Amino acid sequence: MPCVISHLDQMVKMPSNYSSVLDRLLMVEQILSEFRLNKEDLKEIKNRMQCEMNRGLRVETHEEASVKMLPTYVCSTPEGSEVGDFLALDLGGTNFRVMLVKVGEDEDCTWKIETKNQMYSIPEDAMTGTAEMLFDYIAECMSDFLDKHHIKHKKLPLGFTFSFPVRHEDLDKGILLNWTKGFKASGAEGNNVVGLLRDAIKRRGDFEMDVVAMVNDTVATMISCYYEDRSCEVGMIVGTGCNACYMEEMRTVELVEGEEGRMCVNTEWGAFGDNGELEEFRLEYDRVVDESSINPGQQLYEKLISGKYMGELVRLVLIKLVNEDLLFNGEASELLKTRGSFETRYVSQVESDSGDRKQIYNILSSLGVLPSELDCDIVRLVCETVSTRSAHVCGAGLAGVINLMQERRNQDCLKITVGVDGSVYKLHPFFRDRFHKMVRDLTPHCEITFLQSEEGSGRGAALISAVACKMAACIRTQ
Repeated sequence: MPCVISHLDQMVKMPSNYSSVLDRLLMVEQILSEFRLNKEDLKEIKNRMQCEMNRGLRVETHEEASVKMLPTYVCSTPEGSEVGDFLALDLGGTNFRVMLVKVGEDEDCTWKIETKNQMYSIPEDAMTGTAEMLFDYIAECMSDFLDKHHIKHKKLPLGFTFSFPVRHEDLDKGILLNWTKGFKASGAEGNNVVGLLRDAIKRRGDFEMDVVAMVNDTVATMISCYYEDRSCEVGMIVGTGCNACYMEEMRTVELVEGEEGRMCVNTEWGAFGDNGELEEFRLEYDRVVDESSINPGQQLYEKLISGKYMGELVRLVLIKLVNEDLLFNGEASELLKTRGSFETRYVSQVESDSGDRKQIYNILSSLGVLPSELDCDIVRLVCETVSTRSAHVCGAGLAGVINLMQERRNQDCLKITVGVDGSVYKLHPFFRDRFHKMVRDLTPHCEITFLQSEEGSGRGAALISAVACKMAACIRTQ
């Protein structure tokens, strides 16, 4: 058992009860081994992802496909001639961001982007109340931001990053299919999200705004990174949720008319597995997380990966080890028994521990547990195991996307850049490297560059708005 031996090697000194410690670690390893998927398992996940993507693109199978492959109507990318001031909104989690983006040339005639932004926390009652309450709160935040920057008198083009499953009917019109990530505002599902925002702005009546584009956060990330690297044709988020988009050949996007060129497709791959594609890979802990969520049976792939669920998966494993008398002398604190108490940020902090176990000890103490050194080592091993599975399963999905792109383009070696954003990707100390390695292992004939997005969601939405405004101006002059 290499994992067990390596952890024994890391101990300060071998304890006198070496054999009982080894037995304990072997039993822990046996429980954790379920999380360790081999390469054949991950290839199978990759292949099934590709199959569902193809089903999502086809008219006859779209409705029943778990991966919906939603057209975004984003076909053009920024080319460096867009200029102006734009407002960007970013709604995708418990925090909501308003951003002012200035696009133009500097003294050296170089295209540049300047941003100013402010974060607003969304109250629970706005997330779970009515659509009117939620969008009135968003309009209130916009009004506050415009006041602070003294631009309330301007009618700016607005790009709205809205990170939930939407069926686009145009760049500025999209129907919310269903809420995810803890949102439940009634009266929004089945309605045009841009219309709900425009109505809220009108109800306030203290400013005007020209909503020209609504995009998913993956799309905004891809466009923002395209500004840095013209090979960026994939956008991805690994944070509270998990999703990806990419540039698909128009001839295969059957939900939209047209054969020429490419369109960005929002995969909405978080729902992969909702039709049973992942059943043999889901563990008892995954099932408990799903059953206790606000959307049981939905977003099953996302629940294996994202930051919303990772900490809770770790907590459930720790409770299992306690019940097996392998951790904390078989006793868990009331706090540790409480759902949601082991936050995902603790996973990153535990794995960032320098080796003296102080950070792990402090986290566990805050949860009402007084751990031994071996307890700390086991908790670290649990965190590593859960987060590694997350990275590998996520890598298998992205490998499916990239392999599909390579097949479509019939290239022996596809060179591609992937723009990535999200708290898990950015803040977890080892997720990024584990994820990159797995993607490359599963795509041996592709040359992949990963580009971390900075302010991707807001900046990307503003850039798409800039492109939309320029295209509209061109149409008016024709």
